[in-house]
Amino acid sequence: MGFSITTWNINSVRLRMPIVEQLVLKHRPDILCLQETKVTNELFPAAPLRAMGYDHIIIHGQKGYHGVAIASRIPLTEDHRQDYCGVGDARHISAIFEHGNRRVRLHNFYVPAGGDEPDRTINPKFGHKLDFIEEMKLLKANGEANTSAILVGDLNIAPLEHDVWSHKQLLKIVSHTPVETEGLLEVMKRGAWLDLMRQHVPENEKLYTWWSYRAKDWEAADRGRRLDHIWSSSDLGPHLKRIEILKEARGWDRPSDHVPVTAHFDF
Repeated sequence: MGFSITTWNINSVRLRMPIVEQLVLKHRPDILCLQETKVTNELFPAAPLRAMGYDHIIIHGQKGYHGVAIASRIPLTEDHRQDYCGVGDARHISAIFEHGNRRVRLHNFYVPAGGDEPDRTINPKFGHKLDFIEEMKLLKANGEANTSAILVGDLNIAPLEHDVWSHKQLLKIVSHTPVETEGLLEVMKRGAWLDLMRQHVPENEKLYTWWSYRAKDWEAADRGRRLDHIWSSSDLGPHLKRIEILKEARGWDRPSDHVPVTAHFDF
């Protein structure tokens, strides 16, 4: 039995609903997780998603900022929101789904970007990001009995050397500084999470999900970063068939600077 899940930082779901529809009509994931929806719950565009078969939608929105959502063809239960750092931001949502005789806890995250200066003494946004990552270290992939786990989202960190176009040139750039990359790797280690995107792709191979709006020709420059992630509990690793990074979506009409990432499983 096949199953697929897509994660995508959509950078305003109302503005980019046409390309969400383009993705869904062509690729039809079972579950779609969105980040940076930038809309309150009552204004979230649920109708077009339901029209495409996503009858189960949970949202955690915020006016003009942040926001996460899960749209599913499969029933969702135990809707939960964690207020990381206690500041009231809409950056996390989770739910339970069942598929192929498996019970799975799904987490959808939008980690703070962290501003431009990688120094918490002069940049509170960077300090907030580090504190957020510190709290994520408590999240366990095997934290619930008889329940597998999947974690997706825009984690705003490219943790490995070849997750960025130039390791050397980005060591002092927010998203690839050692304090961030070491922190995210520690989240994975402490929580016993598998980095599914690297399961079938060697660590010495370049892997990107984000290309800056600032590039005059993003495709020619190809200065990307892997900011979007799909992790799982160890029991799901053997069931991963492939990961699909839809790079072409970066060139769609009015695109997000992130592209959809889809995991395909055989459960």
